[in-house]
Amino acid sequence: MVNILITGGAGFIGSNFIIHLLQKYPNYNIVNLDILTYAGNLDNLREISEHETRYTFIHGDICDNKLVESLFLKYEFQGVFHFAAESHVDNSIKDSSAFIQTNIVGTHILIETAKKTWFDNNNIKPNFKNARFLHVSTDEVYGTLGKTGLFTEETPYAPNSPYSASKASSDMLVRSYYHTFGLNTVTTNCSNNYGPKQHSEKLIPTIIRKAINLENIPIYGNGENVRDWLYVLDHCKGIDDAFHLGKSGETYNIGGKNELTNIELTKKILAILDQKRPRTDGKPYANQITFVTDRLGHDKRYAIDATKIESQLNWKAEENFDSGILKTIDWYLKIK
Repeated sequence: MVNILITGGAGFIGSNFIIHLLQKYPNYNIVNLDILTYAGNLDNLREISEHETRYTFIHGDICDNKLVESLFLKYEFQGVFHFAAESHVDNSIKDSSAFIQTNIVGTHILIETAKKTWFDNNNIKPNFKNARFLHVSTDEVYGTLGKTGLFTEETPYAPNSPYSASKASSDMLVRSYYHTFGLNTVTTNCSNNYGPKQHSEKLIPTIIRKAINLENIPIYGNGENVRDWLYVLDHCKGIDDAFHLGKSGETYNIGGKNELTNIELTKKILAILDQKRPRTDGKPYANQITFVTDRLGHDKRYAIDATKIESQLNWKAEENFDSGILKTIDWYLKIK
């Protein structure tokens, strides 16, 4: 069996990824380290059978150096998938301290422990020659785009929020451990994810929840900010490919090629809800849209060029937005 550490595996993307790995790799023994903040939920992993012997949950903090070292010592991990992060921009604007601690300090503890475990006097140990550290990041580290252009792996970093600044810092740490020590690292930067199990604070779950509860649906500014939407299972498959097929020290951007303004996105979702769960008064859900004061430092547009991972690793998004959002809405309506 190959022991794999996944951090933040009770969160939205991490939980979807664990299910994917367990189904695809019968020789993987997965250890999920998650502190279970408000964004972590073990119900996200309820598909895992209680009789599954290849999965272990550890309730703990990536910033707990002794705990992290003890897990590396016990399991001798051959792979690390680092999802754990504070990720909500609004929260980082209110108080950035948790973002600095988790996203920067936590990443340093993990990657330093990996280096200490896998190396001896700056030489890779024979039994860890294929061990790899994959760091999951975001397109927000690149800043904002104008009306044209796409983020590539060569785009200079220009983070504009405390959240994206903390993720940019963690990316640079991972990069440095490859260039300084030769640690086998890969970084992925993704566009906005959506799909089953996403926390209710995020935009798409908020739209759905507010709509069916007949509440005002808040849209920042004029709703013209543009995001590129990526279905979560497509993201998981891209991470899988980057880990197993990617080149050491490289970054791979994973995007959905589904650019929508926030108001376009909202109206698409509400039109589907009008059909699937119409209001009892017959009025359209769009009547509930309310424009609110814009977020501080709100980036205008994100869009990823996924050519590198498509051409080099043969990855391709399987869901377009129309198919992915139907699956997403159906999942949320089922749990309500």
